[in-house]
Amino acid sequence: MDVAIMVCLCYFCISKMYKMFPVEKIRTDFPILQRQVNGKPLVYFDNAATSQTPQVVIDAIVDYYSNYNANIHRGVHTLSQEATDKYEGARIKIQQHFNAEKAYEIIFTSGTTHGINMIAAGFTDILTKGDEIIVSALEHHSNIVPWQMLCEKTGAELKVIPMLENGTLDMNAFDEILSNNTKLVFCNHVSNALGTINPIKEITEKAHQVGAAVLIDGAQATPHIKPNVQELDVDFYVASAHKICGPTGVGILYGKEKWLQKLPPYQGGGEMIETVTFKKTTYAGLPHKFEAGTPNICGGIAFGVALDYMNTIGFDTIATYENELLEYATRKLLEIEGTTIYGTSNKTAVISFNIERIHPYDMGAILDKLGVAVRTGHHCAQPIMSFYNIPGTIRASFAFYNTKAEIDIFIDAVKKAKMMLS
Repeated sequence: MDVAIMVCLCYFCISKMYKMFPVEKIRTDFPILQRQVNGKPLVYFDNAATSQTPQVVIDAIVDYYSNYNANIHRGVHTLSQEATDKYEGARIKIQQHFNAEKAYEIIFTSGTTHGINMIAAGFTDILTKGDEIIVSALEHHSNIVPWQMLCEKTGAELKVIPMLENGTLDMNAFDEILSNNTKLVFCNHVSNALGTINPIKEITEKAHQVGAAVLIDGAQATPHIKPNVQELDVDFYVASAHKICGPTGVGILYGKEKWLQKLPPYQGGGEMIETVTFKKTTYAGLPHKFEAGTPNICGGIAFGVALDYMNTIGFDTIATYENELLEYATRKLLEIEGTTIYGTSNKTAVISFNIERIHPYDMGAILDKLGVAVRTGHHCAQPIMSFYNIPGTIRASFAFYNTKAEIDIFIDAVKKAKMMLS
């Protein structure tokens, strides 16, 4: 072969190699991916429940407790000032990531559920009998139960956007139940049980036309999508760090300033006050009004580091790679006779499936023995399982540090489990 042609071919191969997603390099950032389970290399496909944590985030946690562990905002000493700067720096990182207009529109919480309950509590004195609130049929229990409790307290009526067989929402039905009595609309950005991506912008625009506020549960979307809250025009957006390579026990509530000013504090205590006398207390400004007590300082700082890490890789790049994994795994699974996949339209890297005549729990237990971690059950989304008339599903959820080779191991494990259980 001509030398010039060989050089060109080599250059083409090298260029193509550098454009490939560097998954093997990324995997070295996650210590837990090197361990074994039941004598097998760990294949971790339970990312929708919680993502794994890269070393840079672990190092940030250790650094906090090793070098500047102190309470924030109140102290004049060096450690307190350092911790405050890092914590408030993380708030700014999160503001920029979600494109909130102002940093004080970002409220630190213990997670998505905490953020939802804060808003539900805030609307207790706003809603009255005759008002209506709407949730979707695709919700996690955390975005159902607080609103049922709110309705019981206020006399408001809860209405539901029904789902279709393919796992998407019936938007025609949404148009029918939306009315001038609608005060709040709640929907997840991505279904945790099916991976369905919901039309948030459309839902928000329609809700705003009747004067309703919109809260979006972003727990499952944020690992795959970089939400722009100003572009989406949502009133509230909640998320958890542990889904986005961060630690557990910390999350955020984004709220438009006009709503955060209007709603009362969720808890009383230190930090959220301006003045206290035995006759009257006045509240601090945003964001402190909603952040009573000592926060998860280390968690907030680590949350910011996790977002830095993922943004370095790039969310568009992550989404493209994860979609390749989704398509590959879907194709391989459907080659197994008796497989049914639930949720088949416009989704993130989640496959919720069953094998004919096999209980999901039994399948999950055997997969674990083979080193494969998946989630089984109703995934805190019992209405979805009732819709399909099934006890639950086997859910394999992928992240950017997973590989096609792991999917091959998973498929072989499913085949072995099927043979054992049939």
